Amino acid sequence: MPLALWALAVGAFGIGTTEFVIAGLLPAIANEFHITIPVAGYLATAYALGVFFGTPALIILGAKISRKTMLIAVMMLFVAGNLITACAPNFEFALLGRIVTSLAHGVFFGIGSVIAAELVAPNKRVQAIAFMFMGLTIANLVGVPAGTWIGEHITWRLTFALVAIVGIVTAVSVWRLVPHQPCPKEQRFSQEFKAFGNINVILAMGITILGPGAFFTSITYIAPMMTQIAGFSSSSVTWLMLVFGLGLFVGNHLGGKFADKALMPMLYITLGAQAVVLFIFNYAVHSQVMSVICIFLMAAFGFATVSPIQKLVMDKAKAAGASTLASAVNIGFFNLGNAVGTWFGGFVIAAGFGLQSPNWAGGLLSAGALVLAIISGITDKSANAEPVSVNS
Repeated sequence: MPLALWALAVGAFGIGTTEFVIAGLLPAIANEFHITIPVAGYLATAYALGVFFGTPALIILGAKISRKTMLIAVMMLFVAGNLITACAPNFEFALLGRIVTSLAHGVFFGIGSVIAAELVAPNKRVQAIAFMFMGLTIANLVGVPAGTWIGEHITWRLTFALVAIVGIVTAVSVWRLVPHQPCPKEQRFSQEFKAFGNINVILAMGITILGPGAFFTSITYIAPMMTQIAGFSSSSVTWLMLVFGLGLFVGNHLGGKFADKALMPMLYITLGAQAVVLFIFNYAVHSQVMSVICIFLMAAFGFATVSPIQKLVMDKAKAAGASTLASAVNIGFFNLGNAVGTWFGGFVIAAGFGLQSPNWAGGLLSAGALVLAIISGITDKSANAEPVSVNS
């Protein structure tokens, strides 16, 4: 893989760490600012909303800036946001820092996906996107546990300061390693937004919301599920999350490798398998061995869909005239899917279905994503079918 992809992977590592580490730092932050855990949770909510609403705005504002320059600019925002959070004198400033940081997320992954795909041969484009997303999986394996440990034993402020340093390293690496990107031609955003009315783009983004959102439905509530039903100790949750992170890493690698050969069949298999694993998990949750296996498999099958889905959206949007904007906006839909999954899991628990119910709820979301993928495949075949002329 080209060295430029390493620069993108480092950026993905930093973004993944700052996004997910907040869950482990909430108690320390709440204690320092004398607020409740739910109020501290606004730091995560504000980040997700910033990604969803800020991404299209920045893409439009930066329409005349080259992709490489845009990547460096948003990483500077990323650095500034993390430093604001690290030095925040009160909760309001910490919240501001999270919002500023979030603005880099969608733009970096969206534009980075386009650049990654262009750096390699056509038959390796999904692998290139997966290589960039590898930084996100390593963040869950290394960055998040390390950042949480620093927050618990030193100070949560140091975690964000160190992530800011990762942002600086990323900006320098992009400047030095990513090839020159010409300034974009004049874009007509009426055409860009019109592409979002294309049925294939809508279907692809629907898969984005439901597919990855499925395993978030379960993993968000994995701690009480494992301690109160499976019988694990509270200290075991840390290594169970490492199992989940390992599943993300393996799934990302395999998804990128095989989707280049057969993208849609890969999506059918992984979305279907994720649904099956989650339904099994619902009934096997009392077994510790089966729980560990299901956690690994749902992460592997779930994240194996991420880079193929991103490539699918890029392909559909490019055909409709909105490649860069749709690629970036789709990252916002990933975050929306996470929010939908988290809400759905909490809803079924609150409705009295039990702590294991997020598993079958996630299975339903994955099955829904599979249906959308099948419909997308059918519409593709219909669109590509050549009309048959009949000679009289």
